[in-house]
Amino acid sequence: MPRLLVFQHVAHEILGTLNPLLRSHGFRIHYVNFGREPEAEPTIEGYNGLVVLGGPMNVDEAAKHPHLETEVRLITQAVTAGIPVLGICLGAQLLAKALGAEVRANREKEIGWYELEPTPEGLQDPLFSHFAATEMVFQWHGDTFDIPAGAVRLAKGRGCPNQAFRFGDCAYGLQFHLEVDAALIERWLAIPAYIAEIEACGGRICLDEVRRGIDLHAPRLAEISDQSFANFISLIGDLRRRGPGPHH
Repeated sequence: MPRLLVFQHVAHEILGTLNPLLRSHGFRIHYVNFGREPEAEPTIEGYNGLVVLGGPMNVDEAAKHPHLETEVRLITQAVTAGIPVLGICLGAQLLAKALGAEVRANREKEIGWYELEPTPEGLQDPLFSHFAATEMVFQWHGDTFDIPAGAVRLAKGRGCPNQAFRFGDCAYGLQFHLEVDAALIERWLAIPAYIAEIEACGGRICLDEVRRGIDLHAPRLAEISDQSFANFISLIGDLRRRGPGPHH
């Protein structure tokens, strides 16, 4: 039975649509919820993959959230060992930091639905090869990352040029949220701190517009995310069959 380690930061940022796919492929999933256990010291030993979820903190807030340093260390170990890694939003920023890239504030916050364009390299990648030239994806972030040295940029956006990258064969960082569905987005839009974050943008982001986008874009997002996640799961299976060690 394949084993997956998941780093979680807050209760409402979850595996989402990735969860049933993993379960259907027989994965045993172990969560480390750093929001509840900030002093946790997990190990990557015995795991076939690592998923690092999103969260409201920034990667440079280690004084306030010391587990961020723990995560960067373990992500580095996973990449070195050739264990597949999928970082989502904050998780992508932590992966970028683990690979030596700079993470900083984006020009503006992206909250809601935004156009995403796969790069030519992205269209050759199993996680993005089924994307159209432009897709609408769900975003909720204020920071961005540089593409790490040696990594390949897989997708870009107008307001945030670096949206996805791959390092080696099996470490992926996605700035956007492929894992959300309508119910999860509505859950986020009901959280007082998240509503306050939208209101602090001074009217630039409209809560009603974000909601209207759910009916328009969530069905297509489900299609592309199912394919992307299935291909990531297949990658884990392929590497399990090849045995341990770095894969390049």
